[in-house]
Amino acid sequence: MGAVLHTLNIRLFPEQLSYVANHAEDKVIIADASLLAQLGAVWDDLKTVEHLIVVGHGDTERFGETLSFDELLAAEEPGYGWPEFDERDAAAMCYTSGTTGNPKGVVYSHRSTFLHTMAHTSASSIGMTEKDRLLVIVPMFHANAWGTPYSCWMVGADIVMPQSFVQGDRLLKIIEEQRVTLSCGVPTVWNDMLRALATNPSADLSSLRSVTAGGSAVPRALFEAFASQVGAEMVQGWGMTETSPLAAFGLPPKNIPPEQELDYRTKAGRLVPAVEVRVVDEDGTVLPNDGESVGEFEIRGPWVTASYYKDDDPQRFHDGWLRTGDVGALDNRGYMTISDRTKDVIKSGGEWISSVELEGQVMGHPDVFEAAVIAVPDARWDERPLVCVVANEGATLDATELLGFLKGKVARWAMPERWAFIDAVPKTSVGKFDKKVLRAQYADGDLDVVTLERPAG
Repeated sequence: MGAVLHTLNIRLFPEQLSYVANHAEDKVIIADASLLAQLGAVWDDLKTVEHLIVVGHGDTERFGETLSFDELLAAEEPGYGWPEFDERDAAAMCYTSGTTGNPKGVVYSHRSTFLHTMAHTSASSIGMTEKDRLLVIVPMFHANAWGTPYSCWMVGADIVMPQSFVQGDRLLKIIEEQRVTLSCGVPTVWNDMLRALATNPSADLSSLRSVTAGGSAVPRALFEAFASQVGAEMVQGWGMTETSPLAAFGLPPKNIPPEQELDYRTKAGRLVPAVEVRVVDEDGTVLPNDGESVGEFEIRGPWVTASYYKDDDPQRFHDGWLRTGDVGALDNRGYMTISDRTKDVIKSGGEWISSVELEGQVMGHPDVFEAAVIAVPDARWDERPLVCVVANEGATLDATELLGFLKGKVARWAMPERWAFIDAVPKTSVGKFDKKVLRAQYADGDLDVVTLERPAG
Protein backbone atom coordinates (compact mmCIF):
# COMPACT_ATOMS: atom_id res chain seq x y z
CA MET A 1 0.00 0.00 0.00
CA GLY A 2 3.08 2.24 0.10
CA ALA A 3 3.18 2.68 3.87
CA VAL A 4 6.18 1.72 5.99
CA LEU A 5 5.63 -0.70 8.89
CA HIS A 6 7.46 0.33 12.06
CA THR A 7 7.16 -2.05 15.00
CA LEU A 8 7.51 -0.17 18.30
CA ASN A 9 9.48 -1.67 21.15
CA ILE A 10 7.13 -1.46 24.14
CA ARG A 11 9.94 -2.51 26.51
CA LEU A 12 12.00 0.63 25.92
CA PHE A 13 12.13 3.35 28.54
CA PRO A 14 9.39 5.95 27.85
CA GLU A 15 11.89 8.58 26.71
CA GLN A 16 13.43 6.10 24.25
CA LEU A 17 10.02 5.01 22.94
CA SER A 18 8.94 8.59 22.26
CA TYR A 19 12.34 9.32 20.69
CA VAL A 20 11.95 6.37 18.30
CA ALA A 21 8.40 7.28 17.23
CA ASN A 22 9.34 10.92 16.67
CA HIS A 23 12.59 10.10 14.90
CA ALA A 24 10.75 7.77 12.51
CA GLU A 25 7.97 10.36 12.09
CA ASP A 26 5.29 7.77 12.70
CA LYS A 27 1.84 8.90 11.50
CA VAL A 28 -0.46 6.08 12.60
CA ILE A 29 -0.17 3.81 15.64
CA ILE A 30 -2.04 0.51 15.87
CA ALA A 31 -2.16 -0.60 19.50
CA ASP A 32 -3.79 -3.46 21.36
CA ALA A 33 -6.15 -2.20 24.06
CA SER A 34 -4.06 -3.97 26.71
CA LEU A 35 -1.15 -1.62 25.92
CA LEU A 36 -3.00 1.70 26.12
CA ALA A 37 -1.62 2.46 29.58
CA GLN A 38 1.96 2.15 28.27
CA LEU A 39 1.13 4.25 25.25
CA GLY A 40 -0.51 6.85 27.46
CA ALA A 41 2.77 7.40 29.30
CA VAL A 42 4.36 8.80 26.12
CA TRP A 43 1.31 10.08 24.23
CA ASP A 44 1.90 13.78 24.95
CA ASP A 45 5.47 13.51 23.68
CA LEU A 46 4.57 12.08 20.25
CA LYS A 47 4.92 14.92 17.73
CA THR A 48 3.96 13.35 14.39
CA VAL A 49 1.21 10.80 15.19
CA GLU A 50 -2.12 11.73 13.57
CA HIS A 51 -4.26 8.64 14.24
CA LEU A 52 -4.53 5.90 16.87
CA ILE A 53 -6.16 2.62 15.86
CA VAL A 54 -7.17 0.47 18.81
CA VAL A 55 -7.46 -3.31 18.63
CA GLY A 56 -10.10 -4.53 21.09
CA HIS A 57 -11.86 -2.46 23.72
CA GLY A 58 -10.34 -0.22 26.36
CA ASP A 59 -10.42 3.21 27.91
CA THR A 60 -9.49 5.60 25.09
CA GLU A 61 -10.61 8.88 26.67
CA ARG A 62 -6.98 9.81 27.30
CA PHE A 63 -6.28 9.84 23.54
CA GLY A 64 -9.20 11.86 22.23
CA GLU A 65 -10.69 10.63 18.95
CA THR A 66 -9.51 7.12 18.07
CA LEU A 67 -10.34 4.53 15.42
CA SER A 68 -11.45 0.94 15.95
CA PHE A 69 -9.45 -1.74 14.18
CA ASP A 70 -12.49 -4.06 14.06
CA GLU A 71 -14.73 -1.36 12.59
CA LEU A 72 -12.16 -0.43 9.96
CA LEU A 73 -11.77 -4.09 9.00
CA ALA A 74 -15.56 -4.56 8.76
CA ALA A 75 -15.84 -1.51 6.50
CA GLU A 76 -13.27 -2.81 4.03
CA GLU A 77 -14.41 -2.70 0.41
CA PRO A 78 -12.81 -4.42 -2.60
CA GLY A 79 -11.19 -2.43 -5.35
CA TYR A 80 -8.38 -0.69 -3.50
CA GLY A 81 -6.08 1.08 -5.95
CA TRP A 82 -2.71 -0.43 -5.11
CA PRO A 83 0.07 2.07 -5.85
CA GLU A 84 3.11 1.21 -7.91
CA PHE A 85 6.52 1.78 -6.37
CA ASP A 86 10.09 0.65 -6.78
CA GLU A 87 11.15 -2.59 -5.08
CA ARG A 88 13.91 -0.65 -3.36
CA ASP A 89 11.43 1.62 -1.59
CA ALA A 90 11.05 1.26 2.16
CA ALA A 91 8.73 -1.49 3.36
CA ALA A 92 9.50 -1.67 7.07
CA MET A 93 11.84 -0.37 9.72
CA CYS A 94 13.07 -1.39 13.16
CA TYR A 95 15.24 0.33 15.73
CA THR A 96 18.15 -1.18 17.58
CA SER A 97 17.60 -1.73 21.30
CA GLY A 98 19.72 1.27 22.24
CA THR A 99 22.12 -0.38 24.68
CA THR A 100 24.56 2.45 24.00
CA GLY A 101 23.05 5.86 23.17
CA ASN A 102 19.75 6.36 21.39
CA PRO A 103 18.27 3.52 19.33
CA LYS A 104 19.23 3.58 15.64
CA GLY A 105 16.73 3.15 12.81
CA VAL A 106 17.19 0.42 10.21
CA VAL A 107 15.08 0.52 7.05
CA TYR A 108 14.20 -2.63 5.09
CA SER A 109 13.15 -2.36 1.43
CA HIS A 110 10.62 -4.57 -0.32
CA ARG A 111 13.51 -6.15 -2.21
CA SER A 112 15.68 -6.84 0.84
CA THR A 113 12.72 -8.27 2.75
CA PHE A 114 11.78 -10.59 -0.10
CA LEU A 115 15.37 -11.82 -0.54
CA HIS A 116 15.75 -12.31 3.21
CA THR A 117 12.52 -14.33 3.23
CA MET A 118 13.80 -16.55 0.44
CA ALA A 119 16.91 -17.31 2.51
CA HIS A 120 14.79 -17.81 5.63
CA THR A 121 12.59 -20.47 4.06
CA SER A 122 15.45 -22.26 2.32
CA ALA A 123 16.05 -25.88 3.30
CA SER A 124 19.59 -24.84 4.24
CA SER A 125 18.17 -22.66 7.02
CA ILE A 126 14.76 -22.93 8.74
CA GLY A 127 13.16 -24.72 5.81
CA MET A 128 9.53 -24.11 6.77
CA THR A 129 6.65 -25.18 4.50
CA GLU A 130 2.87 -24.86 4.51
CA LYS A 131 2.73 -27.98 6.71
CA ASP A 132 4.45 -26.12 9.56
CA ARG A 133 2.96 -24.23 12.48
CA LEU A 134 5.35 -21.62 13.88
CA LEU A 135 5.19 -20.33 17.45
CA VAL A 136 6.54 -16.78 17.24
CA ILE A 137 8.04 -16.10 20.67
CA VAL A 138 10.36 -13.37 19.38
CA PRO A 139 8.66 -9.97 19.78
CA MET A 140 7.55 -8.20 16.60
CA PHE A 141 9.82 -5.28 17.49
CA HIS A 142 12.89 -7.58 17.55
CA ALA A 143 13.86 -7.29 13.86
CA ASN A 144 10.24 -7.95 12.86
CA ALA A 145 10.18 -11.19 14.87
CA TRP A 146 13.36 -12.21 13.03
CA GLY A 147 11.42 -11.94 9.75
CA THR A 148 9.35 -15.05 10.52
CA PRO A 149 5.90 -13.55 9.73
CA TYR A 150 7.01 -12.82 6.15
CA SER A 151 8.28 -16.39 5.81
CA CYS A 152 5.04 -17.89 7.12
CA TRP A 153 2.95 -15.82 4.73
CA MET A 154 5.18 -16.67 1.77
CA VAL A 155 4.97 -20.46 2.19
CA GLY A 156 1.55 -20.71 3.87
CA ALA A 157 2.70 -21.85 7.30
CA ASP A 158 0.43 -21.20 10.30
CA ILE A 159 1.46 -18.50 12.78
CA VAL A 160 0.82 -18.97 16.50
CA MET A 161 1.30 -15.84 18.60
CA PRO A 162 1.54 -16.24 22.39
CA GLN A 163 0.98 -12.51 23.10
CA SER A 164 2.66 -11.84 26.46
CA PHE A 165 2.41 -15.45 27.64
CA VAL A 166 6.04 -16.46 27.14
CA GLN A 167 6.68 -18.09 30.51
CA GLY A 168 7.92 -21.67 30.29
CA ASP A 169 4.75 -23.34 31.59
CA ARG A 170 2.54 -21.34 29.20
CA LEU A 171 4.78 -22.20 26.24
CA LEU A 172 4.50 -25.91 27.06
CA LYS A 173 0.73 -25.62 27.02
CA ILE A 174 0.65 -23.69 23.74
CA ILE A 175 2.97 -26.15 21.97
CA GLU A 176 0.93 -29.10 23.23
CA GLU A 177 -2.48 -27.65 22.38
CA GLN A 178 -1.60 -26.01 19.05
CA ARG A 179 0.70 -28.83 17.83
CA VAL A 180 3.50 -26.40 17.06
CA THR A 181 6.23 -27.71 14.74
CA LEU A 182 8.70 -24.79 14.73
CA SER A 183 9.56 -21.96 17.06
CA CYS A 184 12.14 -19.24 17.66
CA GLY A 185 13.35 -17.41 20.74
CA VAL A 186 16.31 -16.27 22.80
CA PRO A 187 18.16 -18.85 24.96
CA THR A 188 16.61 -17.57 28.20
CA VAL A 189 13.15 -18.54 26.88
CA TRP A 190 14.23 -22.11 26.15
CA ASN A 191 16.00 -22.33 29.49
CA ASP A 192 12.77 -21.38 31.24
CA MET A 193 10.77 -23.88 29.18
CA LEU A 194 13.13 -26.67 30.22
CA ARG A 195 12.72 -25.63 33.84
CA ALA A 196 8.93 -25.85 33.43
CA LEU A 197 9.29 -29.23 31.71
CA ALA A 198 11.12 -30.58 34.76
CA THR A 199 7.95 -30.09 36.81
CA ASN A 200 5.63 -31.19 34.00
CA PRO A 201 7.47 -34.07 32.29
CA SER A 202 4.28 -35.47 30.75
CA ALA A 203 3.83 -32.44 28.45
CA ASP A 204 3.41 -33.66 24.87
CA LEU A 205 5.97 -31.88 22.69
CA SER A 206 6.07 -34.58 20.01
CA SER A 207 4.87 -32.18 17.29
CA LEU A 208 7.94 -29.96 17.72
CA ARG A 209 10.64 -30.72 15.16
CA SER A 210 12.99 -27.76 15.45
CA VAL A 211 13.56 -24.50 17.32
CA THR A 212 15.87 -21.63 16.50
CA ALA A 213 17.79 -19.99 19.33
CA GLY A 214 19.52 -16.66 18.83
CA GLY A 215 19.98 -13.15 20.14
CA SER A 216 22.83 -14.30 22.39
CA ALA A 217 25.21 -17.25 22.56
CA VAL A 218 23.59 -20.63 23.18
CA PRO A 219 25.43 -22.68 25.85
CA ARG A 220 26.42 -26.24 24.97
CA ALA A 221 24.52 -27.49 28.01
CA LEU A 222 21.28 -26.03 26.61
CA PHE A 223 21.72 -27.94 23.34
CA GLU A 224 22.33 -31.16 25.26
CA ALA A 225 19.39 -30.65 27.62
CA PHE A 226 17.02 -29.77 24.78
CA ALA A 227 17.97 -32.85 22.77
CA SER A 228 17.59 -35.22 25.71
CA GLN A 229 14.49 -33.72 27.33
CA VAL A 230 12.50 -32.43 24.36
CA GLY A 231 13.76 -34.64 21.54
CA ALA A 232 13.60 -31.80 18.98
CA GLU A 233 16.44 -30.14 17.10
CA MET A 234 17.82 -26.86 18.39
CA VAL A 235 19.68 -24.71 15.87
CA GLN A 236 21.60 -21.54 16.63
CA GLY A 237 21.19 -18.54 14.36
CA TRP A 238 23.12 -15.29 14.28
CA GLY A 239 22.20 -11.87 13.01
CA MET A 240 21.43 -8.28 13.97
CA THR A 241 18.69 -5.72 13.45
CA GLU A 242 21.01 -4.33 10.77
CA THR A 243 21.06 -7.69 8.91
CA SER A 244 17.25 -8.22 8.76
CA PRO A 245 18.41 -10.34 10.83
CA LEU A 246 19.43 -13.75 9.40
CA ALA A 247 23.11 -13.95 8.50
CA ALA A 248 24.27 -17.36 9.77
CA PHE A 249 22.49 -20.59 10.68
CA GLY A 250 24.12 -23.40 12.63
CA LEU A 251 23.24 -26.64 10.88
CA PRO A 252 26.26 -28.99 11.04
CA PRO A 253 28.01 -29.88 7.78
CA LYS A 254 27.50 -33.20 6.01
CA ASN A 255 29.76 -36.21 6.45
CA ILE A 256 30.98 -35.44 9.95
CA PRO A 257 30.87 -37.98 12.78
CA PRO A 258 27.79 -37.65 15.01
CA GLU A 259 29.97 -36.92 18.03
CA GLN A 260 31.22 -33.75 16.29
CA GLU A 261 27.81 -32.34 15.41
CA LEU A 262 27.44 -30.49 18.68
CA ASP A 263 30.77 -28.75 18.12
CA TYR A 264 29.25 -27.10 15.04
CA ARG A 265 25.86 -26.39 16.59
CA THR A 266 27.52 -24.41 19.38
CA LYS A 267 29.17 -22.08 16.87
CA ALA A 268 27.26 -18.91 16.00
CA GLY A 269 26.28 -20.44 12.66
CA ARG A 270 27.30 -20.96 9.06
CA LEU A 271 26.98 -18.07 6.63
CA VAL A 272 23.79 -18.24 4.59
CA PRO A 273 24.09 -17.80 0.81
CA ALA A 274 24.57 -14.21 -0.44
CA VAL A 275 25.97 -12.94 2.87
CA GLU A 276 29.68 -12.09 3.08
CA VAL A 277 31.56 -11.94 6.37
CA ARG A 278 35.21 -11.23 7.05
CA VAL A 279 37.35 -11.00 10.19
CA VAL A 280 39.35 -7.80 10.63
CA ASP A 281 42.17 -6.95 13.02
CA GLU A 282 42.29 -3.71 15.01
CA ASP A 283 44.50 -2.10 12.34
CA GLY A 284 42.07 -3.03 9.54
CA THR A 285 43.96 -6.08 8.30
CA VAL A 286 41.66 -8.78 6.92
CA LEU A 287 42.52 -12.03 8.71
CA PRO A 288 42.45 -15.54 7.23
CA ASN A 289 39.41 -17.81 7.55
CA ASP A 290 41.32 -20.42 9.50
CA GLY A 291 39.05 -20.76 12.52
CA GLU A 292 41.80 -19.41 14.77
CA SER A 293 42.53 -15.80 13.79
CA VAL A 294 40.40 -13.57 16.03
CA GLY A 295 39.13 -10.12 15.11
CA GLU A 296 35.94 -8.15 14.59
CA PHE A 297 33.35 -9.52 12.15
CA GLU A 298 32.38 -7.24 9.27
CA ILE A 299 29.43 -8.10 7.04
CA ARG A 300 27.70 -7.11 3.81
CA GLY A 301 24.92 -8.57 1.71
CA PRO A 302 21.65 -7.85 -0.15
CA TRP A 303 19.60 -7.56 3.06
CA VAL A 304 22.30 -5.92 5.21
CA THR A 305 21.69 -2.20 5.75
CA ALA A 306 24.28 0.25 4.48
CA SER A 307 23.40 3.07 6.88
CA TYR A 308 21.15 4.09 9.76
CA TYR A 309 18.02 6.10 9.11
CA LYS A 310 18.86 9.82 9.28
CA ASP A 311 21.99 9.06 11.34
CA ASP A 312 25.49 8.97 9.87
CA ASP A 313 27.74 6.51 11.69
CA PRO A 314 31.10 6.19 9.91
CA GLN A 315 32.39 4.13 12.84
CA ARG A 316 29.97 1.33 11.88
CA PHE A 317 29.85 1.58 8.06
CA HIS A 318 32.78 1.79 5.67
CA ASP A 319 33.39 0.76 2.05
CA GLY A 320 30.11 -1.19 1.94
CA TRP A 321 30.89 -3.18 5.10
CA LEU A 322 29.11 -3.09 8.44
CA ARG A 323 31.20 -3.41 11.60
CA THR A 324 29.20 -5.79 13.75
CA GLY A 325 30.86 -5.28 17.13
CA ASP A 326 31.17 -9.06 17.48
CA VAL A 327 34.62 -10.57 17.96
CA GLY A 328 35.57 -14.08 16.88
CA ALA A 329 36.92 -16.34 14.15
CA LEU A 330 35.68 -17.66 10.79
CA ASP A 331 36.68 -21.07 9.48
CA ASN A 332 37.12 -22.22 5.89
CA ARG A 333 33.65 -23.81 5.84
CA GLY A 334 31.99 -20.48 6.67
CA TYR A 335 31.23 -21.19 10.34
CA MET A 336 31.45 -18.27 12.74
CA THR A 337 32.67 -18.64 16.30
CA ILE A 338 31.86 -15.56 18.38
CA SER A 339 33.99 -15.09 21.46
CA ASP A 340 32.63 -11.74 22.63
CA ARG A 341 31.23 -8.32 21.89
CA THR A 342 33.92 -5.68 21.44
CA LYS A 343 32.57 -3.86 24.51
CA ASP A 344 32.47 -7.05 26.63
CA VAL A 345 35.82 -8.64 25.84
CA ILE A 346 38.14 -9.07 28.85
CA LYS A 347 41.84 -8.32 28.47
CA SER A 348 43.72 -9.67 31.46
CA GLY A 349 47.49 -9.39 31.72
CA GLY A 350 47.84 -9.37 27.94
CA GLU A 351 45.58 -12.43 27.47
CA TRP A 352 42.07 -12.27 25.98
CA ILE A 353 39.33 -13.99 27.98
CA SER A 354 36.04 -14.78 26.26
CA SER A 355 33.06 -13.97 28.46
CA VAL A 356 30.87 -16.01 26.10
CA GLU A 357 32.99 -19.15 26.51
CA LEU A 358 33.19 -18.70 30.28
CA GLU A 359 29.42 -18.24 30.56
CA GLY A 360 28.80 -21.37 28.52
CA GLN A 361 31.09 -23.48 30.69
CA VAL A 362 29.55 -22.24 33.96
CA MET A 363 26.05 -22.91 32.62
CA GLY A 364 27.14 -26.48 32.01
CA HIS A 365 26.88 -27.08 35.76
CA PRO A 366 23.60 -28.89 36.50
CA ASP A 367 22.62 -26.48 39.29
CA VAL A 368 23.22 -23.27 37.28
CA PHE A 369 20.25 -21.64 35.55
CA GLU A 370 22.07 -18.65 34.04
CA ALA A 371 25.48 -17.01 34.23
CA ALA A 372 26.76 -13.68 32.95
CA VAL A 373 30.42 -12.61 32.94
CA ILE A 374 31.68 -9.04 33.04
CA ALA A 375 35.13 -7.47 33.23
CA VAL A 376 36.07 -5.73 36.47
CA PRO A 377 39.21 -3.71 37.28
CA ASP A 378 42.19 -5.52 38.80
CA ALA A 379 45.30 -3.85 40.21
CA ARG A 380 47.65 -6.54 38.93
CA TRP A 381 46.04 -7.80 35.71
CA ASP A 382 44.14 -4.66 34.60
CA GLU A 383 40.92 -6.66 34.19
CA ARG A 384 39.56 -9.94 35.54
CA PRO A 385 36.25 -11.76 34.97
CA LEU A 386 33.42 -11.57 37.48
CA VAL A 387 30.90 -14.41 37.11
CA CYS A 388 27.32 -13.54 38.12
CA VAL A 389 25.36 -16.75 38.70
CA VAL A 390 21.67 -17.59 39.00
CA ALA A 391 21.01 -20.96 40.64
CA ASN A 392 18.31 -23.37 39.58
CA GLU A 393 15.24 -23.24 41.77
CA GLY A 394 15.88 -25.08 45.02
CA ALA A 395 19.62 -25.50 44.34
CA THR A 396 22.43 -24.25 46.55
CA LEU A 397 25.62 -23.13 44.83
CA ASP A 398 29.09 -22.56 46.20
CA ALA A 399 31.83 -20.53 44.46
CA THR A 400 34.52 -23.06 45.39
CA GLU A 401 32.50 -25.89 43.87
CA LEU A 402 31.94 -23.93 40.64
CA LEU A 403 35.62 -23.02 40.37
CA GLY A 404 36.52 -26.69 40.75
CA PHE A 405 33.92 -27.56 38.10
CA LEU A 406 35.75 -25.31 35.62
CA LYS A 407 39.17 -26.89 36.17
CA GLY A 408 40.29 -28.57 32.96
CA LYS A 409 37.52 -26.83 30.98
CA VAL A 410 38.93 -23.31 31.02
CA ALA A 411 42.48 -22.03 30.45
CA ARG A 412 44.49 -21.38 33.60
CA TRP A 413 44.59 -17.59 33.15
CA ALA A 414 40.82 -17.47 32.52
CA MET A 415 39.82 -19.22 35.74
CA PRO A 416 37.68 -16.62 37.55
CA GLU A 417 38.42 -15.64 41.13
CA ARG A 418 35.39 -13.37 41.54
CA TRP A 419 31.84 -14.70 41.88
CA ALA A 420 28.47 -13.15 42.69
CA PHE A 421 25.20 -15.01 43.22
CA ILE A 422 22.15 -13.07 42.04
CA ASP A 423 18.41 -13.66 41.73
CA ALA A 424 18.25 -12.94 37.99
CA VAL A 425 20.47 -11.71 35.18
CA PRO A 426 19.25 -8.28 33.99
CA LYS A 427 17.84 -8.45 30.46
CA THR A 428 17.57 -5.94 27.62
CA SER A 429 14.25 -5.25 25.92
CA VAL A 430 14.88 -8.17 23.54
CA GLY A 431 15.93 -10.67 26.19
CA LYS A 432 19.71 -10.42 25.95
CA PHE A 433 21.94 -10.22 29.03
CA ASP A 434 22.20 -6.52 29.98
CA LYS A 435 25.79 -6.42 31.17
CA LYS A 436 25.90 -2.65 31.52
CA VAL A 437 23.45 -3.03 34.43
CA LEU A 438 25.73 -5.59 36.08
CA ARG A 439 28.73 -3.33 35.56
CA ALA A 440 26.86 -0.46 37.18
CA GLN A 441 25.79 -2.67 40.10
CA TYR A 442 29.40 -3.73 40.63
CA ALA A 443 30.66 -0.14 40.47
CA ASP A 444 28.02 0.92 43.02
CA GLY A 445 28.92 -1.93 45.37
CA ASP A 446 25.51 -3.58 44.98
CA LEU A 447 26.88 -7.05 44.17
CA ASP A 448 27.97 -9.37 46.98
CA VAL A 449 31.26 -10.59 45.50
CA VAL A 450 33.08 -13.69 46.73
CA THR A 451 36.81 -13.73 45.90
CA LEU A 452 38.74 -17.02 45.76
CA GLU A 453 42.20 -18.10 44.76
CA ARG A 454 42.57 -19.78 41.40
CA PRO A 455 43.44 -23.47 41.68
CA ALA A 456 47.00 -24.39 40.76
CA GLY A 457 47.82 -26.38 37.63
